[in-house]
Amino acid sequence: MDRLFKDNLIKVRKVESVINKNLFFICVTVTVIVMTIFTVEFFSRGAFSPSRMGFFYIGVLFIYTVHKEMLRWLEEKRVERQGEAFLYSWIGLTTLFYVINFFTKDYYCVSPNGNSLTCMLEVTIVTLQVAVIFILARLSKILKIIMAREKKS
Repeated sequence: MDRLFKDNLIKVRKVESVINKNLFFICVTVTVIVMTIFTVEFFSRGAFSPSRMGFFYIGVLFIYTVHKEMLRWLEEKRVERQGEAFLYSWIGLTTLFYVINFFTKDYYCVSPNGNSLTCMLEVTIVTLQVAVIFILARLSKILKIIMAREKKS
């Protein structure tokens, strides 16, 4: 019975690893698209309607992260540390927007008509949500390590 369990676990790990690679590719693609749209939205100063893609993006990232953590809990050895790239990219983009906007004296927060723009707020919210997902994934990893240590004791 124990051998059957191990064989099934190995099969599940292989399948889930392929799914995780696909989810990572999807997440990277959606990240690039959303960042590009936010960048166009920021520099166009209201020429485009707000994308409102933040919630969708966070959902895609959350699904990838939960799946990756599930693999870690299945003790898949090849789970890579790729989540940091998402966090660092969003922090970099958001910081860049704030710096540009600061040196242009709020030029990119106001449309040519004088209306306040929401792009900076949405990018900030997405960045903070990405940070929360990253921290939760790190907490999951730490919890797994603690539980494994207690199991050995």
